[in-house]
Amino acid sequence: MSFIIYDIGFMILSVLLVAIFLYTRKHNLKRQGILYLYHTKVGIKFIEFVSKKFSKILKPMQYLVVSCGYFLMIFMVWVLIKFAYVYLRSPSAASDLKIPVLMPLVPYLPELFKLDFLPSFYFTYWIIIIAVIAIPHEFAHGIFARINKIKIHSTGFGFLGPFLAAFVEPDEKKMEKSPKFAQLSVLAAGTFANVIVTIIFAVLIWLFFISAFSPAGVQFNAYSISAVNFSEINAINDAGVADGREISLVLNSNESLINLTANNLTYFVPPALFKKAIEENREFFFAYDDSPALRANLTGTIIEFDGQKIISQEQLKALILTKNPGEKVQIKTKEGEEIKEYYISLGEKDGKAFLGISPLVIQTTGLLGEIKVKFIKFTDPLSYQRYLNSVIYESSLGNFGIFIYYLLWWLVLVNLSVALMNMVPMGIFDGGRFFFLTIWGITGKKKAAEWAFKISTWAILAIVAAMMIKWLFAIF
Repeated sequence: MSFIIYDIGFMILSVLLVAIFLYTRKHNLKRQGILYLYHTKVGIKFIEFVSKKFSKILKPMQYLVVSCGYFLMIFMVWVLIKFAYVYLRSPSAASDLKIPVLMPLVPYLPELFKLDFLPSFYFTYWIIIIAVIAIPHEFAHGIFARINKIKIHSTGFGFLGPFLAAFVEPDEKKMEKSPKFAQLSVLAAGTFANVIVTIIFAVLIWLFFISAFSPAGVQFNAYSISAVNFSEINAINDAGVADGREISLVLNSNESLINLTANNLTYFVPPALFKKAIEENREFFFAYDDSPALRANLTGTIIEFDGQKIISQEQLKALILTKNPGEKVQIKTKEGEEIKEYYISLGEKDGKAFLGISPLVIQTTGLLGEIKVKFIKFTDPLSYQRYLNSVIYESSLGNFGIFIYYLLWWLVLVNLSVALMNMVPMGIFDGGRFFFLTIWGITGKKKAAEWAFKISTWAILAIVAAMMIKWLFAIF
């Protein structure tokens, strides 16, 4: 039975248990705007213990916490402006991204929006991640509040429909009367905790990858290609031509690939790409070489070459070069769960044996591409090895290993996202008051800080609204 069945069953059971829990303890449930808050005293003793036991370490650490808050705020504002600039100017960014820029993280989000660039996000992941994010975040607020002699009234959970959150409730009056630096450290403490948790899980995912995964084949995303000059074309679809831009032969082609002869060599090219190159009046275009891989329609991940298990791109290249042109080899590939077997006669290129595949390469086009590559470099070893070396890895623990790996992956991604979003200088985030206190401290005028706070909040809302409108037009 699919894990999704168990996961959905667990989700239904969890909702029922939460509903029963809240109903039987409704005397502790209070409404605050659109939120329902469940107040407890759980964790207050732990906050008191940590703040007293490690006060000598934590007090000077406040400078690091506040500095981290400023760095994340500046970085997030820069990312937001740059992302919005690219997103709003690009004709395809909204449709390519698919998901709206303002969207809560809910179970099965990738499936809901058909996001093939994200792994599945199970309800089980969601529950674990909420606990891992919320507990360190809120307890850090509480610990740094107590270091600054701010009383904690209660801890608890917040409910917005099915969405859960945790909170630590300090004495607001005492908080407002505290020095600005003390308030800044309390506000930034939650984000700092998320940064620490992100680093911990980034290390864990690499350690788990090293211990539980091993190379299992080489992936390729295209057949080998060459640049072909229009002036060198002698024939299109086996018909001789005087002009390499003879488009009538292409327009009449119903095949997925047309064949070309140039300088006594054969190439293949999709008709649409050939026509586009003609329409744009280019001097040359890229076409597939007449390779053994193309003629055999080789697909999937290469897991074996002539009886040798493939574990790296360099190994595959070396094995091909040990063969002679024209020599027949056995190649096994894996596509999904299917193993395919091919018997291919190698070609010749520059006097050496030639198979004719192009390895997977890192795509760094635009801001989204840059962010993707930088993220996977440090936090996603499975994808990084695939993009860097074209190597596919498999788990020695089977599906359980994949499940744990992507749980760690989501923990890194979501913790980092929360750390960044929480320092956005607008009203609903800690970054809003953090920014307000900063402007107040710089100008010495509370009214100037209030105006700056309002301007930043409305400016960010306007940027997000513009991107949401663009997404709506792109999708509908």
